[in-house]
Amino acid sequence: MGRTHIDPLAPLRRPEDPEIDVYLTGMVFLDIIFTGLDTAPVRGTESWARGMGMSPGGVANMAAAMARLGLRTHLAGAFGDDMYGDYCREALELGEGIDLSLSRTIPGWHSPVTVSMAYEGERTMVSHGHEAPPPPSPPRCPPRSRAAIASLTAGRGEPWVAQSAADGSLVFADTGWDETGRWDLAALPDLAHCHAFLPNAGEAMRYTGTSSARAAAHALAERVPLAVVTMGSAGAYAVDAATGETAEVPAISVEELDPTGAGDVFVAGFVTGTLAGWPLADRLAFAGLTAALSVQEFGGSQSAPGWIEIASWWERVSALTPTTQDPQALSRYAFLHPLLPCPTRPWPLRRAAPTIGFRPPRSA
Repeated sequence: MGRTHIDPLAPLRRPEDPEIDVYLTGMVFLDIIFTGLDTAPVRGTESWARGMGMSPGGVANMAAAMARLGLRTHLAGAFGDDMYGDYCREALELGEGIDLSLSRTIPGWHSPVTVSMAYEGERTMVSHGHEAPPPPSPPRCPPRSRAAIASLTAGRGEPWVAQSAADGSLVFADTGWDETGRWDLAALPDLAHCHAFLPNAGEAMRYTGTSSARAAAHALAERVPLAVVTMGSAGAYAVDAATGETAEVPAISVEELDPTGAGDVFVAGFVTGTLAGWPLADRLAFAGLTAALSVQEFGGSQSAPGWIEIASWWERVSALTPTTQDPQALSRYAFLHPLLPCPTRPWPLRRAAPTIGFRPPRSA
């Protein structure tokens, strides 16, 4: 599917700048997503879903989201040499234009798989996979980039994070559930190298021992230059430690199909706005919008919106009388108008093919 290409960093690019906007590394999953479940699956019964899709997942969610927003994206990941691995590599490299030159295909290693079941605005996930075998030679240093994305894990540091920061990259980090149960910021050694930390409210409050997302953001701003706490349907709150600036933006109301990967899409939108030099509140608003649009389709990577989808949403909600959105929330997006492409496409949009199983009909 052709996409309208907009370079949000075009006014800022100089010949001496890095060729790569964003560097990511991590595990690529094949995501199989079931949607349209009325309730959670019940033990001992069979559940039928009204929809199903497949897409590259894991770190691919964020990589695809950034590429669709016009960032020059470089992903270093491991791919199995099975059909799932071939599909994920082709979808990312040919379909999204992501640079995979530092990725590797591992003979005899099967692709990790996640099954995600979406219902009642939430999802349940089951994953299977094995740690990728180490490369035959030491990994190359990360390429020079404007930004790098790290996923922080309790008790573990990644040498490339410090190297990227030392080379001038802005490191943006999220985290996952602390399986140790200690929720100790000191156990995240790479946090010291990060420009921004973007946990969700539950994670942020546990790490800081606070009782609200806003208090958690202020506590985190004592440890990292920029703290952003996502609050789901309540929006997001951010604190810039360097300037003391705070910003809070409400969430956009949408009809939700599948929340898989929405957090990754939020990070992609926030990184895009940061690299483009937008004010803090505009960055939060844009990140929240991209995440909201993503949950209207299945999967994380396939549902990530590009500029044409953002423009189509804006055209549609602006024409509705009365609007279905909070007018104050909508007013936050006027700053995007000069960037939005024209013409748009009719709503609703379909951004993704539903499965990898279709083949052209065989000739008789």
